[in-house]
Amino acid sequence: MVTVHRPRTRGRPARNAHPAARESLLDATVALFAEKGVAATTAAEIAVRAGVTPALVHYYFHPRERLLDAVVDERLSRFVAHAVRALPAFPVPASALIEALVDGVFDAARRMPWMPPIWIREIVSGGGLLRGRMIGHLPVHVIAALQAALADGKRRGTVAHDIDPAFAFLSIAGATLFPLATRSLWAHFPGGGALSAARLRRHAHAVLSGGLTGPAPPARTSR
Repeated sequence: MVTVHRPRTRGRPARNAHPAARESLLDATVALFAEKGVAATTAAEIAVRAGVTPALVHYYFHPRERLLDAVVDERLSRFVAHAVRALPAFPVPASALIEALVDGVFDAARRMPWMPPIWIREIVSGGGLLRGRMIGHLPVHVIAALQAALADGKRRGTVAHDIDPAFAFLSIAGATLFPLATRSLWAHFPGGGALSAARLRRHAHAVLSGGLTGPAPPARTSR
């Protein structure tokens, strides 16, 4: 039996010819998305940052929607998984869960520093181009566990009665991802100085432990 070898299409790279190219392209993409945003990033810029030809970008990620899907499924979701990987077993007091979440987010941001600016620009912003794709990757089970822990704390009197468990996850994201994404701006304000990740982490722990799980204040009397 004679085996016929079909010639490859001219100009098209062989599949798996560049085993690390796809990973390099994704790394370059998230870095540029963090710096410039999704809409302002071109395929040519991604190729230059990754050290490959634009044809390789087209080969792996055409149409552009394939690139956005891969960024969310293979990079942004990795950040979420890392941030929640070391949480204590449920059920757990809200204070322990919040402490572990804060540490998880900061550790994930140290390894993947592109996520905080992408989170602010492309996910929580009204016109964010990755918001719809990211919804399915949010840690719904963790959010539910956090709400349940806070609701239990309110019943026991260890969580302030005015705390709304539904907004707790937003508070944690606001105290961690937002300052990490904007610290270059706040460094210009009085007291900003060197806003290191360690300094921001300590502040987030203090704000969240006191605000979400601090001692419940006495009920206010209406006038």
